Amino acid sequence: MEVNNDFIIPTSELIKLKKYKMKQITKAIILFISLLVSTSTFAQNSKVLFVMSEADTLLLKKGKKKRSTGVFLNEFYQAYKAIINEGYTVDFATPSGGKASIDQESLNDDYWKENLEMKQEAIDFWESNTAFSNPMILEEAIERESEYIGLVIPGGQGLMVDLIYDQNTPELLKSFAKDQKAIGLICHAPSLITTIPKNDNPFIGYNVNSVTGFEEFYIEKFIMKGKPKNRKIAKQLKKLGLKYEKGRPGKSFAIRDRNLVTSQNPYSGNKFNTLYLKALEEVK
Repeated sequence: MEVNNDFIIPTSELIKLKKYKMKQITKAIILFISLLVSTSTFAQNSKVLFVMSEADTLLLKKGKKKRSTGVFLNEFYQAYKAIINEGYTVDFATPSGGKASIDQESLNDDYWKENLEMKQEAIDFWESNTAFSNPMILEEAIERESEYIGLVIPGGQGLMVDLIYDQNTPELLKSFAKDQKAIGLICHAPSLITTIPKNDNPFIGYNVNSVTGFEEFYIEKFIMKGKPKNRKIAKQLKKLGLKYEKGRPGKSFAIRDRNLVTSQNPYSGNKFNTLYLKALEEVK
């Protein structure tokens, strides 16, 4: 039988073809590995830690009156939604690993007037989200600090009962500050800066905001109808050596100084989120 030489590929061409295929396979493998590394790096650089109070009772009038307390739900959930909507993942921590308590006052529609439809979504999350219901303890959060690019502590009077007296709180703040990670403290949460002694405090000289003295007075007089043990946050921050700034009472106000973002009240969510997301982006 005759062989048609027109269809025989020379040996030299076969060698070239094999080399070309090997190059393409090598390129594909390198691209695949690069994508895996890139995805892994993003995952490592896209986690934010939320630390919250689990206290549910606040003593007023030198311990003569009890009031339910906890985290202010809109201060937590508005920040949480803004962060996960940008593709970040979130973990939760409380002092002893119990589920964060929610201040019932924060369910008032007035605090949700910028986004009232989000209120029921937030309540459903609080009631049924598995991760939120099973936070890690603060000791574990400190051990895992390297996993996170940011820290957020929502406000509410609850933190004035547990977090402010927890020995892990100053260590947590210092560990995030040391690496210039994004730190967000909302409403009452800037008071936690005062847990760090002045000679060891990385925030001395920073511009900072928190609930104002007048807003504290209003809350104590007309909402709680009693004074708690720990109060006058703005005065404490200034005495420690921070530069305190404030907005009008009951109005939206937040500021950023380097890696620290602080805000004034439950109405400051949008301004806080804008500043904090920018800080996260710069860390990432």
